[in-house]
Amino acid sequence: MKSLVTGGAGFIGSHLVDILLEKGDEVIVLDNFTTGRPENLSHVEGKINLIETDLSLEKDWKKHFKNVDRVFHLAALADIVPSIENPDSYFQSNVTGTFNVMKACKEFDIAKVVYTASSSCYGIPDIFPTPETAEIRPQYPYALTKLLGEQIVLHWSNVYGVSSVSTRLFNVYGPRSRTSGTYGAVFGVFLAQKLSNKPYTVVGDGTQTRDFTHVKDVASALVAASESSLEGEILNIGSDNTYSINQVVGLLEGEVVYIPKRPGEPDVTWADISKAKEMLEWNPKISIEEGIEDLLDNIDYWSEAPVWDPDSISKATKKWFEYLG
Repeated sequence: MKSLVTGGAGFIGSHLVDILLEKGDEVIVLDNFTTGRPENLSHVEGKINLIETDLSLEKDWKKHFKNVDRVFHLAALADIVPSIENPDSYFQSNVTGTFNVMKACKEFDIAKVVYTASSSCYGIPDIFPTPETAEIRPQYPYALTKLLGEQIVLHWSNVYGVSSVSTRLFNVYGPRSRTSGTYGAVFGVFLAQKLSNKPYTVVGDGTQTRDFTHVKDVASALVAASESSLEGEILNIGSDNTYSINQVVGLLEGEVVYIPKRPGEPDVTWADISKAKEMLEWNPKISIEEGIEDLLDNIDYWSEAPVWDPDSISKATKKWFEYLG
């Protein structure tokens, strides 16, 4: 098959590219390298068609959709604080960019589109594990723009017949995860601290839990969604479990310093993935212990990442407390 991956130089996208190549696909990657890194695809150089472009702008990138069988739309800006400080760029990237991608998919009659939505749309849920039918409560601009992107994708699936599936991802981690940020890339923060022999900055008391889902499990779910006959469906993708931050730093080993709890963050994230299990015949396979061992085996990736401490995090998250407190 011929597959196109937007954001394919990013954390999740690069692992998805690996799986598609293993399946024998011809792969096209579109990325503007805002958060993606060319180094994430250096090991497949010459095996893919990598194009640097901005999907939020009307350029000639659409021509690469010709004769493509399936599109995986992962390109997006992430993180809470930057989305609060600059909502315009998040709307441009995550909403306008998605709209442009769906126009291209319609124009070139793409057989299947898989969109990566975010579990942040649930905000602070009342139900655990959280099903797809839970109330939608986006707490900050990033969550809102990812939700708007999902609505665009499903709308075009319904109105224009662009067969699409939206996957709501929970707390994805693994090799090549982002090397900056004080939220959403917790393992990137912790691993840089570990390399520098600095204490882990644990938010609150560390008893909050997260549905940490290994990136390889997520990538396999995206492929399964693309190979399904589903149209207009929303599927949670998670680990089928939830783990405390204290449990995570215990596995990483090292000293801990606790920093103030942040407003707008749930105490628990935990996906109800029964729908994905049934409809995709997919199951996560990598335990948190195996996943963290995988990270530690690849820890040198974070050698140039910023090393956060309580003071720098306090400064970086000032707007977070100002707007969401």
